[in-house]
Amino acid sequence: MTPSETQPHILVVDDHREIRDAVTRYLQRNGMRASAAANTTEMDKHLNHGRFDLVVLDVMMPGEDGLSAARRLSAAGGPPVLMLSALSEDTDRIVGLEVGADDYLAKPFNPRELLARIKAILRRARVQPPTVAGTLGGRNLGFAGWVLNTDTRVLIRESDCTEMSLTSADFKLLIAFLERPRFVLSREQLLETVSGRTADVYDRTIDNQVSRLRRKLEIDPKHPSLITTIRSGGYSLVADVTELNT
Repeated sequence: MTPSETQPHILVVDDHREIRDAVTRYLQRNGMRASAAANTTEMDKHLNHGRFDLVVLDVMMPGEDGLSAARRLSAAGGPPVLMLSALSEDTDRIVGLEVGADDYLAKPFNPRELLARIKAILRRARVQPPTVAGTLGGRNLGFAGWVLNTDTRVLIRESDCTEMSLTSADFKLLIAFLERPRFVLSREQLLETVSGRTADVYDRTIDNQVSRLRRKLEIDPKHPSLITTIRSGGYSLVADVTELNT
């Protein structure tokens, strides 16, 4: 293997030529291999013909947008994604993380911050286990009238066999609760588990993701009894978790 092949390979996807060329050159000057794509069609061609360690993905592009592409890559177990967007509102960042992106950076950005975030994602990717389900991989888990298959990520309500769809973020969050039922998990612990980053004082990402998961699991999401809020603590799954025979 040549020295260049050991360098992280980054795919920069942005419809603005000046931005993608500038980012590509900057990454190359800082010890990384970098390729560029003007849209998700070109992105798919690159991914089909080479191995990439991370995708830097613009949100607003003609054709398929970045959110749709990030959701698709996450569902397929693709490389980590760092999203770029001129939209800097918290809700936009939260949506990006919910569809499976690993981080989100608002435009305009400092190239040094982009590089630092890329390196942080790559470090996390090297130490993470191959499956997000961790010790719960390959099991059918029963809890509070639900059954989750951790390989297929299918969640079924036992009472009527209804299948509930889970986003990548939903699944990661639910696994965090199932691994430690009846334990109080702080917002910081959950955010680190789900997205591999730390929270700042104004970060409401986990609160929004918990609300989203409650809407899928709770009988009355406004008065949750399954995933409870612990004042000044975080959240807790108030249910026993059992492994079911396959």
